[in-house]
Amino acid sequence: MKIIGINGSPRGDQSRTRRLIQAVLDGATEAGAETELIDVSAYDLKYCTGCGVCYAQGECLLADDFEEIYQKILDADGIVLGSPVYIMSVTAQLKTLIDRMADAIHCQMLNGVYSVAVTTTGGGGHDEVIAYMQRVLNMLGSITIGGVGVALGRDPDALNGATLEAAALGVTLVDSIRTSRHYPEQEEILAKNREYFCALVSANKDVWVHEYEYWKELDLLLH
Repeated sequence: MKIIGINGSPRGDQSRTRRLIQAVLDGATEAGAETELIDVSAYDLKYCTGCGVCYAQGECLLADDFEEIYQKILDADGIVLGSPVYIMSVTAQLKTLIDRMADAIHCQMLNGVYSVAVTTTGGGGHDEVIAYMQRVLNMLGSITIGGVGVALGRDPDALNGATLEAAALGVTLVDSIRTSRHYPEQEEILAKNREYFCALVSANKDVWVHEYEYWKELDLLLH
């Protein structure tokens, strides 16, 4: 079982969000998983240009480190997605990675993958950013099992309690993967996502050749 943590903070070792992600990974490690932490800011990632080549051919033409991160994501059984709150959203670094994964969203490539989201903030917005990351994960096909967000501006020591919560979430993540746990409240959402993207790809099958063939091989095409 492989679980990867994706840290969107640009602060490297100084990142408090990274501490939360690592706490989830530590809990997962103790529960028997193999884990890896990825600092997005340590990689060369170019902005998506909206060219649509990934839809048609299944590959990105931009020459950078995206494919290395992307393959790790596709190979993972579980994902810990993390970002500090930057003006009520995720960081530019993480958003750049998310934008490059449009093909994975169209093809629901994280179907069956379990995930969690974590965030830190100075003042507020952590609930909204957790919800945003969880929605992105759902859009990729992933089942989200929880999140940890903490505001540290007035109480830096709150991070200590949050890391304990995060470590417990790591154990739950491993257990969910190991037992293929059902989360009924998300099943309808995920089913609607699959239906929507399957229909979208089918409607564009003459242009989005790769994605059409992907769905066709899964025998999930609506038309």
